[in-house]
Parts: sequence; C-alpha cells; structure tokens
Amino acid sequence: MERRPLSAAEYSRRLGGRGRPPLHSASPEARIVHNGTSMLPLSPRRRWAVTIGVMTGMLLAALEATVVGTAMPTIVAALGGLAHYSWVFSAYLLTSTVTVPIWGKLSDLFGRRPMFQIGIAVFVLGSAACGFAHSMTFLIVARAVQGLGAGALVPLAMTIIGDIYTLEQRAKMQGLFSGVWGLASVVGPLIGGFITDQWSWRWVFYLNLPVGIAAAIIIGIALVEEKREERPKIDYAGAFVLTAAVTILLLVFTEGSSPRALLEPGVLALMVLVVVLFALFARIERRAPDPVVPFSLFRNRVVTVSIIVGFLAGVAMFAAITFVPLLAQGVLGTSATAAGSLLTPLLLSWVLSSIVGGRLLIKLGSRPLVIAGLALMIAGFFALAAFHKTTPWSVLVFDLVIIGAGLGLVMLTLLIAAQHSVPREQLGITTSLNQFSRSIGGALGVALLGAVLASGLASFSDNPNALVNAEARAHMPQATLVQLQHALEGTLHNIFLICAIIVVLSLLFALALPGGKVESAHTERMMMAEMTTIDAEHEPEC
Repeated sequence: MERRPLSAAEYSRRLGGRGRPPLHSASPEARIVHNGTSMLPLSPRRRWAVTIGVMTGMLLAALEATVVGTAMPTIVAALGGLAHYSWVFSAYLLTSTVTVPIWGKLSDLFGRRPMFQIGIAVFVLGSAACGFAHSMTFLIVARAVQGLGAGALVPLAMTIIGDIYTLEQRAKMQGLFSGVWGLASVVGPLIGGFITDQWSWRWVFYLNLPVGIAAAIIIGIALVEEKREERPKIDYAGAFVLTAAVTILLLVFTEGSSPRALLEPGVLALMVLVVVLFALFARIERRAPDPVVPFSLFRNRVVTVSIIVGFLAGVAMFAAITFVPLLAQGVLGTSATAAGSLLTPLLLSWVLSSIVGGRLLIKLGSRPLVIAGLALMIAGFFALAAFHKTTPWSVLVFDLVIIGAGLGLVMLTLLIAAQHSVPREQLGITTSLNQFSRSIGGALGVALLGAVLASGLASFSDNPNALVNAEARAHMPQATLVQLQHALEGTLHNIFLICAIIVVLSLLFALALPGGKVESAHTERMMMAEMTTIDAEHEPEC
C-alpha cells in the first residue's frame, strides 16, 4: 500500500499538539504551519541532503562574487569595452541586492523549495548567457540576470537552514555556512585565475551550469514541502515600488563617487524621487493584505535592532574590504596580489569566530556576543586609523584579525537571533532583510566613503591613481610620490575613524537587544526527534 506524506495537521496531532517552544511572540504552531504552507520535518538523511544542496547553491553565489574579478582583464581583452568595466560588477551587485527581500517574501508565500529552484534556474540561465557573451553590453545584461538569481541563493539558503534545524544545530550550521563563504572568498580568485589560464574565461561561467543543476535536483528531491491550496496574494505594487526605490538609490551612490557629483541637480532630483518612492512604499505596505515587508515586523525589537546594527556593521565591513588593500598598495607600496592577500586573515578570523560564536550563542545569549563583536571591531578600526607607513606589517594583519573576529560574532549572532524571534511565516522575509540591510549598508557606505577619499585627494593636480600603478610610481618624482602617499594615508585615517564611530553608534543600538540566554530547546529537541521518527515511518522506500 502506497504511503502518503503526513500533512502539517497530522504531524501536529501525532505530536499531541506540541510544536517548537514559543519564540518571543511566535506561537508553537507558527513553527510548523507556515501561512498554510508547511515544511515537513525531515529525516537525518534528507536533512543532510538539503544542507548539501543549499550549501552548493550558496557556494555558487559566493564564488561568483570573486572568480570574475580575476578573469576580467582577460574578458576585456577579448570583448573590449574597458569603459564599461565596472558595470560588469555593478549590474550583478545591483540586481542581487535589490531582489533579496522579494525572494524572501516569495519563499514565505510559495515555499522555500520552488523559490530556491527558480533562483538557481535564473542564476544558471544568466551564467550560460555570460559564457556566450560576444560583447561587453551583452555580458553586462547577462550579469544582471545572473544577479537576479543570486539574490535568492544566500538568503534562502540561510532561511532553509533556519527551517530544518533546531536552535543549537542552527547556530553550528550557520557557522559552517559562514566558513563556506569565507573559503570561497579566499580560493575564488585562485580558481578564477586557474580556469582562465588553463581553459577559457567562458568556463568561469559555464561551470556554474552542472553545479547549479545538481543543487536544484538535490533540493527538489530532498526538501519536502506541502503547498497551500489557497492562492497567495502577491503585493505587486509594493514589490515594484521597493525595487524602483532601491535601484535608483544604489545607482545614485554607485555613480556619484565624488561630493560634487552627489550635489548635482539631477542627482538631487533622483534623491527626492527616492524619498517619494519610499513614502509611497510605506503607504502601500500599510494597506496591502500581505505586504512584501510587514511593518508589524519592526515591532519586534530583536528584528529591528538586527537590521539597524547589520546596516551599520555592513558599512564598516565593506569599507575594510575596499580600503585596506588601497592602504597596502597606495601607502605601503605593495603589489596588488599582496594587498589582496591582506583580506585573508580577516576572512579566516571571521570564519573561526562564526564557528565559536555559534557554540557560545546558546550559553551566553545574543546580546553579549554582539556587544563583544562590536567592541572588537571598534578596537580594530581605531587601530587602523592610527596606522602609519612605518608601522610593522604584522600589526596591520593583527588589526584585520580583530576586525574579522568581531564581524563573525556580530553577523552570525544577529541572523540567528532575528530568525529565532519570529514565527515561521515571517522567517523568509526576516532572513532576507538581515542580508539586505548589510548589503545596502555596504553599498551606500563605500560610495559615501569613496566620496571622502575623492575629496581628500582632490587638491592634487597629479593623478592619484598612479599610487596603485607600479609603472607610474616608478616614473613619479620622489617628492610628489611622498606627498601623494601622505595625503592618501591621512584620508584613509579619516575613513577608518569614521568607520570606528559608525560601529560605536551600532553598539549603542545593540544595547537594546534583550539580555539573557536565547531560549534553547529541550522541547525543540524532543519535537525534532519525534518528527524525525514519524518522517522515517512515512518516507517512501527507495
């Protein structure tokens, strides 16, 4: 006799009506029944298969953010279009950032599995188009399509992990996922260089196809969901207005790389339009029956604080990634390779602190870990602000290790605390907003700090770009070189000091996080164990 999967209600009855323990305002049922769409508890075999599938999908997005940079000089040599070089990255960043909250909300409405698979499909389609590109314009459009899919991969991977693991397990798994991201950031440029040199730059994109398809198949088989019968109401107006507002905002700050550009009448008019669009978005969301971003979510103190602190920490994080290599190359005179390798200690300490933080979260709670992480970041950025050309290289490496350790504690803890504070029907949008706030903070922060950099070097008639060009440096008069280096050093000191102040501000917001241990989960473990037994009984024979 063929066995049918159990429904959410049947699972609840088999468990005697028990669910996960209340998490702030979430009811026990909210963790099992998801707005009419329930994710069936998984056997250990299925759970590991799902983990491998989502980790593979996230790895694709993580690698794509780094491998393309290594291949770009070869791509430009083949396709031309050097003037549009930055748009290959900007198009991907723009679409992958703008769509994050949309994917999160759609996963709450339609389920994680179909949205994750659609995201992979769009990403794979964009990758194939990138590999096929025969002009820079076509490549930029294809990268935008690729970014549309990438916007789903990371937040939905984190959301699915939040769905299928208990709090204790989730803390460890999110630390592991941070490790995967950090590993991709370190090895990505090496992989990109190897593929470009040994095969062709097109294979940087083509290799995404089999890996992405495999991840989609694994998720399709292993991740079991029960679809809702009632058709969800999609907030099309809210999604459109939010996308338009964020797109214009990012374009303004991406292109307005100097104070003068940001004060031009056309740019100011666009900023006014952004304000109007966000006001319109707020009005639409208050009236929508199922809004893209439920404003009730911001009554949750943990979610609100995690978004604000994530935004501010994102500014500092992307500033370190962007301006530390410039410090090494422009002030210390290192090669581009050596400057890029400086980020490795930061990424490795981020990974290690994420793993350690995941284990400490249950024992200590979110508040002390976030505060400790921000304190480390403050110390690291103040140290960078005091760094001079004569300071030993080892001190710079140590500063970056401190910043990375702080970032690992802050980002992981904020994500898990926010996930743990909401019912399951808001898990997708909560996870996405956490990721979105960090990305927006980074994009806007780097743009504004880039304007500070441009302003600090504006008084020099000599081209400051020569500082990062070894050949140009060699032909520059020594006195001019010293002046430029001194100006760049002073400007970077100001940038790192601003970052330290921003992190201090985020620390003040973090004090609003509730104290005490995160509710852990004897009941949650019991529920997962019983559900695993039930799932094993009803899993079809292979």
